[in-house]
Amino acid sequence: MTDLEWVPQSCTLPTEERPLRIAEWDSLFSEHLTALSRPAVQRVRLKLSAASGVEDRVRDLARRENGCCSFFTFDITDDDGAVRLDIAVDSVHRPVLDALAARAAGLAGLGEQR
Repeated sequence: MTDLEWVPQSCTLPTEERPLRIAEWDSLFSEHLTALSRPAVQRVRLKLSAASGVEDRVRDLARRENGCCSFFTFDITDDDGAVRLDIAVDSVHRPVLDALAARAAGLAGLGEQR
């Protein structure tokens, strides 16, 4: 699957900006993702290192992503000093979440955990 192939039609981010946004998420995942799990089929839980500025970076990306892909629900919390990012979607957008989880796990060198 190409970088943009999994982006849903409902995304309102201008097409020319999509590669830049994907690169931002990719960078975050490859640099800071330490664990990934699927507590439910329509939810993924990402645990990121609490390095300086990571929480602000996660909050900024989640806010901007929600502005163009309102089907995402983001919940950001402290998890014993790490940053926990829960991402949920409705059943229609589950394939988008599946692709995001697979991409994140691959970039971080993690296997998807249940």
